Amino acid sequence: MAQKIYNTKTRKKEIFQPVREGAVGMYVCGITAYDVCHIGHARAAVVFDVVFRHLKARGYDVTYVKNFTDIDDKIIDRANREGVGIAEIAERYIALHDEDMASLNVLTPTVTPRATGHMEDMIDLIRALEEKGIAYAVDGDVFFAVAKFPAYGGLSGRNPDEMMAGARVDVNDKKKNPLDFVLWKKSKEGEPSWDSPWGMGRPGWHIECSAMSRRYLGEPFDIHGGGEDLIFPHHENEIAQSQAATGKPPVRYWMHNGFVKINAEKMSKSLGNIFPIREIVRQFHPEVLRLFMLQSHYRSPVDYSDVSLREARTALIRCYTALRLMKDAQAADVHLGGVKTDSDGGKYAARLRASVEKFDLALDDDFNTAQALGFVFDAARLVNQVMTVEKKMPPADKQAILETAREAFRHFGDALGVFQSDPDLFFSKDRDIEAEKRGMDIHRVEALIAERQKARDAKDWGRADEIRRELALQSIALKDEAGRTTWIID
Repeated sequence: MAQKIYNTKTRKKEIFQPVREGAVGMYVCGITAYDVCHIGHARAAVVFDVVFRHLKARGYDVTYVKNFTDIDDKIIDRANREGVGIAEIAERYIALHDEDMASLNVLTPTVTPRATGHMEDMIDLIRALEEKGIAYAVDGDVFFAVAKFPAYGGLSGRNPDEMMAGARVDVNDKKKNPLDFVLWKKSKEGEPSWDSPWGMGRPGWHIECSAMSRRYLGEPFDIHGGGEDLIFPHHENEIAQSQAATGKPPVRYWMHNGFVKINAEKMSKSLGNIFPIREIVRQFHPEVLRLFMLQSHYRSPVDYSDVSLREARTALIRCYTALRLMKDAQAADVHLGGVKTDSDGGKYAARLRASVEKFDLALDDDFNTAQALGFVFDAARLVNQVMTVEKKMPPADKQAILETAREAFRHFGDALGVFQSDPDLFFSKDRDIEAEKRGMDIHRVEALIAERQKARDAKDWGRADEIRRELALQSIALKDEAGRTTWIID
């Protein structure tokens, strides 16, 4: 099946045809480095990380560019409040961003440019627009003349005439038209500034992405991504300034992920429902947050809540249980010879291979992680069934299943960025997080489990059952397997 991508601009799925055969250029708008990353940043990062991973797995040479905005009003305001330079603020929050992305197993993009490192690129682009008569300077500011770009509104579906009717858009006496947007800002006293043909100043927000995508990917390039909130005005303005300068559309496929809602409400600072990534991963294993993001199609909104994260945790535990069973079987040194194609082992292995094929097809269909995860969960159920229910299956059959299952879960994990931990380490970290959150004493729990094992060895079943019940009252579930007792916090 050919790769399909929903194109925001055409409002339909299209068969993916890159500009250059075998290669993909992808640009995604990154953070403005003035605060810690929140769950909205996590959504976009995970979505486009999966796009990056899947296209590479399909054999494309992917150049993934994700920028940092390191000069902006918010950065300047924070620097002034703290009495430090903007570089210190930007460096601090870029470093924290990198920590957050690493915790979520987000791969580092190919290029991570910063706006302040591309002033000449931006100035050259603005100068080209001015020479074409599409940009105009007024007292050190430079604006884009929207009326001179007839295709304006094509991405967002907005009509410029209708927007003009309400013309309360960014009122500025210097503008010829209320819809015009700034390309270069005259610097105020005490603000960071750079020299330009229009005097000392700094770039507008929109121009930096046009300049940096052009610098690293050329024009046109294949995929431009970002959150749904960036469609207008940011991406609309990017198209206008880039296409006006070159005469051709800058991007083939526009991709946008849906909003994150918090308990069914829109996330916003005014409502006080912004959740930093680093706070969430203190409450849940980082892979739980990642899996939660992948359980919905990227174009759909996701509703973040404690309940939804607990559901994602349950699903992740089910998969890691399968991985632990496979690890235990491997440790038991089960490796016998081949399996006949008509044996039970061969049939189960064939079902696993079919799940992998369907998984890939789901990602080929506009990166449908929600559907793809269904096949992952099918594979986990099958492994759990074989390893716990089908105990009389011949060892050679189990070996065939194990080999296929290990390869399947490696494939799933590489594509989705989950299942990256050793199962025992995952359960240990998950328990530690849950225990701290609930105020449990892990040492006390471990001591009770050890006491229960001694009771079982002594055939004191009454005491063993009493301890199990005591732990169950603390939401601790025990499982006796492979000569040991493991436990999780429900």
